[in-house]
Amino acid sequence: MSDTAPPSVLFVCVHNAGRSQMAAAFLTHLAGDRVQVRSAGSTPADSVNPAVVAAMAEVDIDVSAEVPKVLTVEAVKASDVVITMGCGDTCPVFPGKRYLDWQLPDPAGQGVDDVRPIRDEIEKRIRALIAEIAIA
Repeated sequence: MSDTAPPSVLFVCVHNAGRSQMAAAFLTHLAGDRVQVRSAGSTPADSVNPAVVAAMAEVDIDVSAEVPKVLTVEAVKASDVVITMGCGDTCPVFPGKRYLDWQLPDPAGQGVDDVRPIRDEIEKRIRALIAEIAIA
């Protein structure tokens, strides 16, 4: 048994109500305890986008109880990989972290039909990420 802590990933978008919630949910669902998962937003919304909740429910992942969280310096410092999704310059950058920027459409104000392709693209990227970073 290894003493190595699992890698930790932080997903950041502006409102923490769509893309970052979907990404965090997929990573938690697919990697389990092999990866620590956090998500946050630079300007968090009051609740997760209902179209995102509906789109994720279609793939049997429930994000209805998730609450958007504000991005903190501590969350960034505690993460090995920081994946931003359209938060621009508001994301703090620290040396020694791995940063990825995923260019994805913002699901804000979109219906579930428009959220599905975003969800599917996020799932593809999460599967590739797990293959790269997760402890076997």
